Amino acid sequence: MPRLVNAVPKYRKHSSGNARVTINGRDYLLGPYGTAVSKREYDRLIAEFLESGRSASFGVASMQFSMAMLMVDYLKFAKGYYGSDKNSEFHRIKYAIRPAKELYASIPVTEFGPSQFRVVRQRMVDSDLSRGVVNSQMKRLVRMFKWAASEGKMPASIYETLRLVSGLKRGRTEARETSPVMPVSLKTIEATLKHLPPTIADMVNLQLLTGCRPGEICKLTPGMIPREGDVWVAVLGEHKTAHHGHESNLDLGPKSQILVAPYLLRGADDYLFRPCDTVKKQRAKAAASRATPLSCGNREGTNRKRTPKRPPGIQYDPIAYGRAIKRAADHACERGSTSTFRCVAPSLLNRCA
Repeated sequence: MPRLVNAVPKYRKHSSGNARVTINGRDYLLGPYGTAVSKREYDRLIAEFLESGRSASFGVASMQFSMAMLMVDYLKFAKGYYGSDKNSEFHRIKYAIRPAKELYASIPVTEFGPSQFRVVRQRMVDSDLSRGVVNSQMKRLVRMFKWAASEGKMPASIYETLRLVSGLKRGRTEARETSPVMPVSLKTIEATLKHLPPTIADMVNLQLLTGCRPGEICKLTPGMIPREGDVWVAVLGEHKTAHHGHESNLDLGPKSQILVAPYLLRGADDYLFRPCDTVKKQRAKAAASRATPLSCGNREGTNRKRTPKRPPGIQYDPIAYGRAIKRAADHACERGSTSTFRCVAPSLLNRCA
């Protein structure tokens, strides 16, 4: 029989004659068995248990609530709140709590104070993280304690104390400083475009024309683009500030319209720019430039895997988009290194963000 994942702890009778319910291995006596009072108490405990997301730490006293329990509960919350996409805040939180897990997983949350907070921060500095990254990660840790306090898992005084610890200041810490990522010149972009696949090159050119973000251009579909008027106004449903209630539109002028026109001849919900199209064009180009007669060597398609581990997808994500630009920058560099073009990808992706 499959395990019932939606089951709740049962209302049972204790040997003393009282009603009881067992949650996470702990018995709760509810009052005389069968009475309305005991059933109301049962309903209250079950409602609180379900509201906690069936947390394994439900009912644990503050003195027994460990840092490990806090991290498990917070990651479960963060995964549901932020999602688990490649570029999700959830993965940044996992990375932020790692030093605290290594040092203080077994101690009670009530024993974690400013001294322990600074030790975790120093561990990050010793790992050669930059000052800005360290400050960002420590803010994520503080948010974890704020969430725990709001859920009643620990005293709010712990969060209030930790938030008073100031961040690392420029020139007053041994943490590494980073140089600002500046926009690259159009000359460098043009040199990189020559080494990009046609689909990626069109994405870069469209981003330069419209000023959209990488994530927005990856999610464009024909259904978002009403082909009316001199300027087409694409309505972006999902974008960086959508959770703030802001709207974001993409204005496509004549040059942008010419660029996207070949990609509009597909389903309204299909993505404009797709890795599978890039692979198809590359294979067609390789077949057209084939020098070996068809009677010799491998026949077209016979040296491909029938079921590749990672077939080309139907949508680019910003990470894959950035990798493609970086590879093209590597090819564009005459010395075969990324010393000259090392900032092409991040700068180009953030040029109009």
